[in-house]
Amino acid sequence: MRVMTFNLRFENDQDGSNAWNYRRHLVVKLIEQYSPDILGTQEGRLSQLDYLEESLSGYGMHTASRVLDDTCQYPTLFFKKDLFRIMEGDEFWLSKTPEIHRSKNWDSAFPRMLSIATVEALESGQVFSVAVTHLDHMGRMARLKQAEIIARWVRERAVPVILMGDFNDDPDSDAHVVLANKETGLSDSWQALGHPEGKESFTHHAFTGIPQKSRIDWILTTVPPHIVDARIIHDQFEGRYASDHFPYYVDLSWDI
Repeated sequence: MRVMTFNLRFENDQDGSNAWNYRRHLVVKLIEQYSPDILGTQEGRLSQLDYLEESLSGYGMHTASRVLDDTCQYPTLFFKKDLFRIMEGDEFWLSKTPEIHRSKNWDSAFPRMLSIATVEALESGQVFSVAVTHLDHMGRMARLKQAEIIARWVRERAVPVILMGDFNDDPDSDAHVVLANKETGLSDSWQALGHPEGKESFTHHAFTGIPQKSRIDWILTTVPPHIVDARIIHDQFEGRYASDHFPYYVDLSWDI
């Protein structure tokens, strides 16, 4: 089972030649080339997400209980329709009032959300929960509090969990410590495989291909499923990059 997290970069005309309309076909090309069974995206506005749902062959978009709002940049799950049965799903805001649309607290620059689906893998019969999120890029306290809310949700699950997204923080940050520990049962897939930290693991590049910041895009998972492989995709298409983040995928297995 392949799981990919991909920050799409929101639709912003100020991006010039890297604006969404000029690269959206590259996003589709990349996703279809690496063919994740489950895809979690960040920063997608409604028009971007609708384009992906229309353009990606065999994928269904999961947006349970979503309030449709053109101003939002949503974290969103896509599933290969022939591989999974979606049993239930939910979305809530990472705030003191999670049920209130676009609510935010602490020093969060933007409202932030967790989007969730509990699914059954049709081939194996395994039932598990998948979640995608995008923590705040400005507020250090907000990221910690948002991570605490997600960690509490993980601890309440009775089934295995896969958590992915753009966490806007370092793998040695407080937010990472809160999420990847014995209490949640989550492991960082990159670290679990013993991959080194450094520029080659950085996942933001501002459309330049030159790694910046740190490894801020993570896939965390309980065991099972077992982490088999992980890769940060540095590919160019038509001499350009599909987004300002490198996508990251992991291959997982329910077998020991």
